[in-house]
Amino acid sequence: MRELTLKVNEAQSGRTIQSLLVRELKLSAGFVSKVKFRPAGILLNGVRARTSARVAAGDVLCVDVGDHRSGRRSFEPVDIPLAILFEDPDLLIIDKPAGLPVHHSGLRSESPTVGDAVAFHLGADAVFHAVSRLDRDTSGVMCIAKSGYIHDRLRRRLHTTDYLREYLAVVMNTPEPRTGVVALGIVREPGHSSKRLVSPDGAPSMTEYETLSSAAGLSLLRVTPRTGRTHQIRVHLAAIGCPLAGDWLYGRADLTLIARPALHSSLLRLKHPVKGNWICVEAPLPADLRALIEGVV
Repeated sequence: MRELTLKVNEAQSGRTIQSLLVRELKLSAGFVSKVKFRPAGILLNGVRARTSARVAAGDVLCVDVGDHRSGRRSFEPVDIPLAILFEDPDLLIIDKPAGLPVHHSGLRSESPTVGDAVAFHLGADAVFHAVSRLDRDTSGVMCIAKSGYIHDRLRRRLHTTDYLREYLAVVMNTPEPRTGVVALGIVREPGHSSKRLVSPDGAPSMTEYETLSSAAGLSLLRVTPRTGRTHQIRVHLAAIGCPLAGDWLYGRADLTLIARPALHSSLLRLKHPVKGNWICVEAPLPADLRALIEGVV
């Protein structure tokens, strides 16, 4: 069990437990709502307490922020070698290969998955917490939290300066302008389970891009998503006339170029959720993208 402890000082006296959990211990309201129903989730001076209770100086507040598995496991341990880029007691950052789904699809049971591989690496009782997911055919850096507490802290940092992701993409054509921002709303395409399209009524979405080089009708871009919608990079680049090479859903498949959408999660820079130090992790280009890029640079 992982436990957070706070001894109430004079300045904090009179505040509610909810206020201390959110403002001092930096827990989200959603995470608190889960913790408070645990038998010993929130203890004030060793006694279970409501989040509405007010504290006094000298009180000791303890919160159980460990993972508590309930029901059947979502993932089964499968011995798949993981390319580990960084690991410590709180984080596991891997280089995900293209073709490996992150989790099981609601439409079909796919195995293996990243979740299955992580279950083998961390142990069958571990709970899988993907901080940011990658599409099945996207390769590169992927961050996994080793507990719900760490996941909660990192999820609230997504798309801030404390959690920066960069991608390399090979696209058809050359964007105009060569450096820019795509700010177009994204919605689910009616009648389609997974496809998205841009719409003024869609969820606000923003993608920054920079053209690094162009040749033979292709361009190499550095892409930074500022929001996290499904297929966001693919949808936004297609919307400006530059679909990913090999993107059968938003452009066209071309096996003479590459057998998947040419997108790679190349870099992750984040502030550690516990220690506060900066971590910068990069994933090398896989062979298929490296071969494609050689014709562009």
